[in-house]
Amino acid sequence: MANAPTTYVLDSFALLAYFGEEPGAEAVEELLQRAQDQAVKLFLSLINLGEVYYITQRERGRDKAVETLVLLDQLPIQQELGDRALVLSAASIKANHAISYADAFAVALAQRLNASVMTGDPEFQQVAHIIEVVWLPQS
Repeated sequence: MANAPTTYVLDSFALLAYFGEEPGAEAVEELLQRAQDQAVKLFLSLINLGEVYYITQRERGRDKAVETLVLLDQLPIQQELGDRALVLSAASIKANHAISYADAFAVALAQRLNASVMTGDPEFQQVAHIIEVVWLPQS
């Protein structure tokens, strides 16, 4: 029997790099291809989806933000709403670590799924001892 696919949670930093063709975009694209081939499983907290939307809208306008959501919905990423337990887990992570509340949702989801988080966000250094972080290349 083949090994189960490795599981990753993408945070907004990774997706913004991908959609903005910024440093790290190739690594995200490779992971997306592996997910398409069912070699890995990808997840995204809807809180982080909201982050992608508001940052894209603020920086590039509403039309580009909507276009980004349409493209995101076509990717092999399972979007997770979460529940009360996930919210409380994220709140506890936020209370104990110097990261944003949205980032705390990515961490909480990764803990729940026993997954790695792919990001380039330096805030995740604060939680690298409680989850595995896969760092995006910065150049």
